This record gives sequence, structure tokens and C-alpha cells, in this order.
Amino acid sequence: MLTMTSFSLPTGKRLWNLAKTAATVTVALQVAAVTAVIAVDERRKRREPPTGEFPHFSPKKTAVQNTEITTFMFGHDLYESMLDDIDKATKSVYFETYIWKADDIGQRFRDAIIAAAERGVQTYVIVDVFGNLNQDPRFRYFPKHENLHVLRFPFFNRGRIIGMVRHSGLDHRKLLIVDSTISYIGGYNIGRLYADHWRDTHIRLSGPQSWELENAFIDMWNTHRPRGEERLTDRGTSEWSSSLRAVQNLPARLSYPIRSIYLDSVDRASSRAWITMGYFIPDRDVQATLIAAAKRGVDVRVLIPEYSNHIVADWAGRPSYQGLLEAGVRIFLFEGAMVHSKTLTVDGKWSTVGTANLDALSMRGNYEINVEIYSDSHAELMEKIFELDLTNARELTKETWAGRPLAARILESILRPLGVIL
Repeated sequence: MLTMTSFSLPTGKRLWNLAKTAATVTVALQVAAVTAVIAVDERRKRREPPTGEFPHFSPKKTAVQNTEITTFMFGHDLYESMLDDIDKATKSVYFETYIWKADDIGQRFRDAIIAAAERGVQTYVIVDVFGNLNQDPRFRYFPKHENLHVLRFPFFNRGRIIGMVRHSGLDHRKLLIVDSTISYIGGYNIGRLYADHWRDTHIRLSGPQSWELENAFIDMWNTHRPRGEERLTDRGTSEWSSSLRAVQNLPARLSYPIRSIYLDSVDRASSRAWITMGYFIPDRDVQATLIAAAKRGVDVRVLIPEYSNHIVADWAGRPSYQGLLEAGVRIFLFEGAMVHSKTLTVDGKWSTVGTANLDALSMRGNYEINVEIYSDSHAELMEKIFELDLTNARELTKETWAGRPLAARILESILRPLGVIL
């Protein structure tokens, strides 16, 4: 006869030990999987190095009311325009970037900014420390000058160490504002690699709506300015336009609206929604929104790198592909170069360009900024750019995806949980 004493019931301590063992095994599997995919990717890059060759347009101009928009899709074109505007500055230069390589391109920007300060231009720089840990640290330190003000956005701070959300996030933004009338925003970091080997998208605004980006920079500076630095004054605008708006993710304010503009725009789509992303790890809500749009007949297309520079992020995003493809979402893989753009255009009416990827870090972690633009002419241009990019991409079909090896499926399952932190 069995009695209660016949069973060895697990105690709290045993359950705790089981949980620790399971966690240890999971982490060990993930470490092994990360190591494996990185090793395979390194061998692939040695065997088939990226050519860095891709089709691109020369800079194209459109307009939104009283502001001219120039769209860039090649780094050299962008950098020459930015440097020319810095060299012509007479009043102010506001410059913010995530990665700033200590190479010849980076040095040109550093020299131009110092020269602007020396000729009397009020110059403000924000550069993310974490994004430049692999660069010479001396490069992000500037000579002292009364007109040159520098914020090295810190990675380590007391708030981040103790897990305070308001103190989390990297500064992933890329902005340049010159004399309050010219501004730039987009995905381009600063460096030789991005000048001619990466496919990215940036825009230049010339006119009153540059205030949108100037105001964003001023908010960032005033919130995080170094001790002893004065607050900047927001000049405001008398020519506010509903056709162009800057949207910011600001961890310090617990504000993350960019995710909403991505979701809302696709929700409103009636004919087409074309997305280009450097890193694509859609959460459940994003997947559901894309799937719902495709099922109601919207032409949903997603263009991503065939292989990005963060291969683990690629693998973490792959578990979403099955459901998207089955619903009719078309996925295209850009070949031969890293496509780093963060753009979306909907129905030939609306588009956004900025710094935010469709991944957890951009949607709920970093400081990010996009502009949304209501303009038929600009949306038409963004669609032409997307179509040109497709000539350098291959479509990932349901059949191809279903035929991937079992080992790949296992690695995807192991790496899938990392998507919440990448």
C-alpha cells in the first residue's frame, strides 16, 4: 500500500537547484550557438568578402511645403554635403552621432568641427562612448575652446548599473544642424566603411522645418549636458508644419513613440508598405501587424541584409520569417553590401527616415529619432529607391525557407530568446 511517505516530494531547495541547472544549460547552449554562428560567418566573409558594390542614385530633391528635402543613398555624397555645410556655418553647428571612426573620414569631420569653433561658430557635439569603444579614445576628446562644447554620452552611470530604466539606452541618433536652417538625419554613422561599402539612407532638410531636428538636439543636450555647461535655448518656430514631424525615443522620459508610428502606418496601409531595415527582429505585435496587413491584400515587403554586420541579430530575427512568409509578406535579402537604412513608405503618401531599427534595442532601449513625412513626391522617391535596391536583392521564398537544414532550425530556436535584448 502506498503512503504519502512513499513519495520523495521536491523541496524548495531542489526546485531551486533544478532551475539553476536549467538556466545554466540554456546559457551554455546559447553561448555555444553564438560562437558557432560567428565562426561560420567569419569563414564565409573570408571566402566571399562583401564587394561593397550596389546601385544607387545621386542625391535627389523633393519638397515638403517650405522645406527642401535631399535624399542620400551613398556615403561619399552625403559626407561631402555635410562637410560643405559645416564649412559654411556662421552661427551654430550641432552634431550628434553614434559611431565616429578615427579614420580619414572621421578626421575630416573632426577638423571641420574644430575649424568652425575657431572661426566663432557656436559648436556642440554629442558622441556615444559605447559606440566608439573600439576607436582610439583620444579621438573623442577635443581641444578646449570657448566655442566648442562636447558631451561624451556615457555608457556606465549609476542609474544604468542599478537598473533604472530612465538611465538606460545608448545614443544611437545621427543628427547635424547648421545655422538653424539646414539639418540632416538618417542611418549613416561617420567613417570610411560607411562612405563606400554600406548602403544607407540619410536626408537633408533645408528650410524652416529644420527646427524639428534642432529642437530634438537641444532637448538631448539640455537633459544630459556635462556639469558646468549651460542649457541651450529652444528658439521655437512660427512655421510649424503637420507634413513633417520629428519623433524621438527618449528613455529619460520613458517615451518610445517610434514603435507606434511604425505600427500605425502599417495598420493604415491600403495598398503597399515597403520596409528597409538594417536589423529586423520584430516582436509579436510587429509580426501581427505585418501579417494582418498582408492578409487584407496589402503589398508588404521587407528588405534586410542577406548578412548584416551583427550576425547573431540576423539569427535572432529568423524565427519570425515562417509566419510572415506564410501570410504573404515578401522578404528580400540585399546582397554584396550591408544595407543599414531604417525606412518605411506606405501607399505612396507617407514615409519615415531615421535611426530606429525594428528590434528591441531601438524600440524599447536606445535614444532614437525618425522623421515622418506626409508627401506624395517624397514617398514616390522612396519607392523608386526601394525598387532600385530590389535589383540588388534576392527574394526569400516560402519554399527556400522551408528547405533550410535542421541544424539551422535548431540554432534559431536556441538564439530566439536573445531577440528581446538585441
